[in-house]
Amino acid sequence: MNTVRVRYFGGTRAAAGVSEEDQRATTLAELLERLGSTHDPALRAALRTCSFLVDGTQWRDREAVLPPAATVDVLPPFAGG
Repeated sequence: MNTVRVRYFGGTRAAAGVSEEDQRATTLAELLERLGSTHDPALRAALRTCSFLVDGTQWRDREAVLPPAATVDVLPPFAGG
């Protein structure tokens, strides 16, 4: 299990109540489950529509092992133009 830095953006920051935090998880799926269970239910709902960057790279495989000391950016859908 790795410790990763989680950074929240947009509405996920308000739902998490913090701008960033450290969490322990092996995979993105495990991290998301942990975040959803330890924060306000609004964050769990928001995580369903988010994109994720791991060390600056879009991460789609939720079962892939997170790198040690990775930074995970939680990005809600953005609107505008």
